[in-house]
Amino acid sequence: MSKTLVIVESPAKAKTIARYLGNGYEVASSKGHVRDLPASDFGVDLETFEPSYEILKNKTKVVNELKRLAKGKRVLLASDMDREGEAIAWHLSKILNLPEDEKNRVIFSEITEKVIKDAVKSPRKIDSNKVNAQVARRILDRIVGYKLSPLLWKSLKRGLSAGRVQSVALRFIVELESKRAAFKPHSFYKIFLEYKGKKIPLIELNGKKFNNRSITSPERRTQIIQELSNITLYVKDQKKRKSIRKPPAPFITSTLQQASINELGWSASKTMKIAQQLYEGVETPEGTIAFITYMRTDSTRISTLAQEKARSVIREHFGKEFVGSGARSKKAKNVQDAHEAIRPTYPEKSPERVKQQGLLNGDHLKLYNLIWNRFIASQMAAAEYEVIETIIADEKSKYIFKYTKEAQLFAGFEKLYPKRGEKESLNINLPVGSEFKADKVIWEEDKTTPPARFTEASLVKELEKKGIGRPSTYATIISTLLDRKYVVKQKRELVPTILGNIVADFLSKGFPEIIDERFTATMESELDEIEKSKKEWKEIIREFYDSFAEDLSKITRAIRSGELKLLYPTDKRCLCGGEMNIVFGRYGGYLKCSACGKNEKLNMELTAPLLDGRVLLSNHIDNAENKETLLEEKCPECGSPLVTRNGKYGKFIACSSYPKCKYTRNVTIDAPCPNCGGEVAKLRSKKGKTYFKCTSCGELFWNEPAGKSCPECGKSLVYLTKKGGKKILYCESCKKEIKE
Repeated sequence: MSKTLVIVESPAKAKTIARYLGNGYEVASSKGHVRDLPASDFGVDLETFEPSYEILKNKTKVVNELKRLAKGKRVLLASDMDREGEAIAWHLSKILNLPEDEKNRVIFSEITEKVIKDAVKSPRKIDSNKVNAQVARRILDRIVGYKLSPLLWKSLKRGLSAGRVQSVALRFIVELESKRAAFKPHSFYKIFLEYKGKKIPLIELNGKKFNNRSITSPERRTQIIQELSNITLYVKDQKKRKSIRKPPAPFITSTLQQASINELGWSASKTMKIAQQLYEGVETPEGTIAFITYMRTDSTRISTLAQEKARSVIREHFGKEFVGSGARSKKAKNVQDAHEAIRPTYPEKSPERVKQQGLLNGDHLKLYNLIWNRFIASQMAAAEYEVIETIIADEKSKYIFKYTKEAQLFAGFEKLYPKRGEKESLNINLPVGSEFKADKVIWEEDKTTPPARFTEASLVKELEKKGIGRPSTYATIISTLLDRKYVVKQKRELVPTILGNIVADFLSKGFPEIIDERFTATMESELDEIEKSKKEWKEIIREFYDSFAEDLSKITRAIRSGELKLLYPTDKRCLCGGEMNIVFGRYGGYLKCSACGKNEKLNMELTAPLLDGRVLLSNHIDNAENKETLLEEKCPECGSPLVTRNGKYGKFIACSSYPKCKYTRNVTIDAPCPNCGGEVAKLRSKKGKTYFKCTSCGELFWNEPAGKSCPECGKSLVYLTKKGGKKILYCESCKKEIKE
């Protein structure tokens, strides 16, 4: 009997699965995608929307080897269980000429011996609806990318890209930065009663909620403090209640990314890379072991078997009273629920155990610890608290203060997953109606703050909330924005560059539908409908393309006719008083004066917000490189003021009327040439090194002539610049520093 060939995506997974299947099976890897739309051609017929596929250039050897291995064997396609994996299986079936109605598709959400052996015993047909959904997504992205990117190249700069989902994510970041730029902070005051070292906040004033608009002037603050110091306060009410804190759901892709970004400081792409390795299998002293289930999921569902294993672990480690029901909330909208949440494949393998046994270390152990803790916590009992709310007020309830105390009655899941920032509570042991004597009334000044920028974690959360993209796309979206220099990371914050702001603005004006969050979320729902066989994929592509083609035609005509001019005013002024605008040429964006026409370079990868169509440069970028200094000297050719400028080879002196007058000369130092007494110019070499040259005799000096003589040998002294920028007098003949 011939062997069965099982084809998976990754070599690591192949090694792990081969270990479980043993004799009778051969496991090979496709190493990801093997066929796709052409790299150098559009590859989609816009009349029929039929795609053309070709073998990827770097996969020719892989495909030939798979064809060789498949000869005379039964073939099972075991690529990942998401849409992309289904599409890979379909492409492989076409390349290997497998019958369309053959049951040759196997899937599994965890790589354990039982699951793998069960899967190969019950293969199914390739899900054509799932494939169609992925084909539709790929064609949509190809249409947007191939049609919009060249437009960005022609209009802004070569090498830019626009994507159906990445453009929406960029708009979120850009709009938030504009809100921050428009934000105007104001000072306000908070009022507290200090009692036994704790602060009890004022929550209501004159029947209205106390907020950052309640007290904004020092005079009003002083008046309230004086009044509170002279009135009697009472314990008006005290309520006790029990509070139940439910355990967190096990991780899905988005929440795993958020947790690893916040707790481990990783990027979304690093998280997915390490998670993929834990899923496919890690080399250990006990052989290749897969430690977690499939890491691309939007479902919090857990199998009955996994729940039973978790409960056994909880009973053993914490006690039977800590075992929870494991009940999950109702399935959220747009959740595909194709497979389980992310969990350990072997719940009994605790992080401490795998560390002691040397099975995992480093990044693998860190992420496994995060996943194991979250999964076990999700199956534990709820935490229970006693909550005591004490209301303190004056007789007329003009001022109302509130203090909330929480006391844990039962730790539940928090035994493993403790609440952060827990502070010692204050006991107010006074009966209702009794007088309350605070130690003193205090105030704090504060300022309103602009909305916080997106981090990778909060952007993933926002994309998920709005239904933009899918679990497998979040990391790629963020990586693309960073790679294209549309966004930079400052500490953990995602900040749009000048380029990113302008690309988002350009797309929003020309293609408002493309970067509309509702449209993009609706398109994700449409893809889900294709997968459920409720819609035909070509109809959805046709609806999208008809509208898109019309927008593309309009903006192309507007650019060609000059109706749409890509010009962005800035708050930077030219020396002549004119407004500096960002315009675009062959090599991208630069500054141009609206009055005198002078050009100035601009680093488009710097961060500066776009507000009401104007780029705010002055307070957000360092213009030291572009800074000009006005000199008292006049131009010998036209009489205009001279200025110092920075050029390719350092500072130079030029006419402020450039480009009308092109007079320039080198900057000179104060000291004369040691050889002939002529003027010495300060220059910079092609490699960026400063040197000096006499304008009369042509003598070159690597160190700056000081115009002084050595008191010991009489030779000319030079200036040397030490670390930190300090200049010292130095004799090159005596080889020593000379004190001035």
